[in-house]
Amino acid sequence: MMEYKGYVGVVEFDDEARLLHGEVINTRDVITFQAKSVDKIYRAFQESIDDYLDFCRSRNEKPEKPFSGKFSVRLEPDLHRRIYARAKRERKSLNSWITDTLASAATR
Repeated sequence: MMEYKGYVGVVEFDDEARLLHGEVINTRDVITFQAKSVDKIYRAFQESIDDYLDFCRSRNEKPEKPFSGKFSVRLEPDLHRRIYARAKRERKSLNSWITDTLASAATR
């Protein structure tokens, strides 16, 4: 993974095209980049981010920022109650319990 100005990119190799191509993964806007060598892929990533920011500026639009770390989840009341009770049994806040549980699931 690569990071530039808070944006995170991942890269894959396309064997058929003999090309490295990447995508920014922490925004809903589509930002892609490509290069023919490892030496050039990071620069292509930076240029794509800068182009995206310039494009947004030229249209007087706010660029989508990388994820803030906040999101809302709607739960059935019974599930909400059970999760809250589980967090309390583990002597954690609801936020800490959910964060720990999601972090564990994301690393599997």
